[in-house]
Amino acid sequence: MNPFDDRIRIVVAGAGVIGQAHLRVIDDAPDCRLTAIVDPSPAARVLAERHGVSLYASLDDLPRDGPQRPDGVILATPNALHVEQALWCVAAGLPTLLEKPIAPTVAEAERLVEAVEACGARLLVGHHRAHSPLMARARQLIDQGRLGRLVAVMGSAVFHKPDAYFDDAPWRRQAGGGPVLINMIHEVHNLRMLCGEIVAVQAIASNAVRGFPVEDTVAIALRFASGALGTFMLSDTAACARSWEQTSRENAAYATYPDEDCYVIAGTAGSLSIPTMRLRTHARAEDRSWWTPLDTEVVEAERADPLVRQLAHFRAVARGETTPLVSARDALENLRITEAIGEAARSGRVVDTTPSGRAPTSRMD
Repeated sequence: MNPFDDRIRIVVAGAGVIGQAHLRVIDDAPDCRLTAIVDPSPAARVLAERHGVSLYASLDDLPRDGPQRPDGVILATPNALHVEQALWCVAAGLPTLLEKPIAPTVAEAERLVEAVEACGARLLVGHHRAHSPLMARARQLIDQGRLGRLVAVMGSAVFHKPDAYFDDAPWRRQAGGGPVLINMIHEVHNLRMLCGEIVAVQAIASNAVRGFPVEDTVAIALRFASGALGTFMLSDTAACARSWEQTSRENAAYATYPDEDCYVIAGTAGSLSIPTMRLRTHARAEDRSWWTPLDTEVVEAERADPLVRQLAHFRAVARGETTPLVSARDALENLRITEAIGEAARSGRVVDTTPSGRAPTSRMD
């Protein structure tokens, strides 16, 4: 081991799709070094050999002290393992990047949040879009008052998952495997970052296309603490490009459509379409009329891989240089809103989601 190597030593637990994405990002990071993979599967052995690192079947096998002790752990394991594995890392005093969702249920997430906050554990939750420069620029424009008072939010995540997606993991055909819990949690975090807390939700769900026990399409209504209202269309069976992955140009794995947007945020003074960053405003209050043309501009915004930026942030968290941008409590709130959307779809009623805690940490300076 090189005593002058200043890179942080990272272990990745979970060698699935998202785990391999983290491995790729670590490989390219000049200030991070992969030291081990934790996964009992045969496929993980091939990955460990390819990366030239140790392989462990479980976290219990990891070195807890000495020069082989990691500086941080990335948990990219199945959702059902998140809480117990994160608690293990907390007990071991290891800084942790925990993939979203923080837990399978709100009750389990609350247990983890209590443990994290009780000892001040350094735990970052992997809502990676919080690290998107597009999101940061959009939030900046809103916070500057360029849109005036927020009035309406229109969002969509409509895309088509192929049959192989369900054949490879049959649990995705069952309750909990649909787009509400798998995909909508990303959107909830984005909307909270941009527009503030969500205090009520209503939803209608359908499984008419695939006929699986789980939903494939959901129409969602949202009320924000500011008084703004929102609508969101969610579907994983629609041949459409109005989703973050297909419009943001942040993930090369997806086909992209630079002329499409997935969010429109409208206020009393203007509107912002995201991620094209088309800003339409009336310069003077007296000109605000549907008969008066809006001034239109495309706001400059950096485009970068949020996973790369998230890893750089995690390095700073692991070193104690900063606090997590997405805290355990923030991730709990994302899960709570997402669960409420599922409850609203099942019950047909408006579900109150007034938060009991603090504002989302990813909206704080």
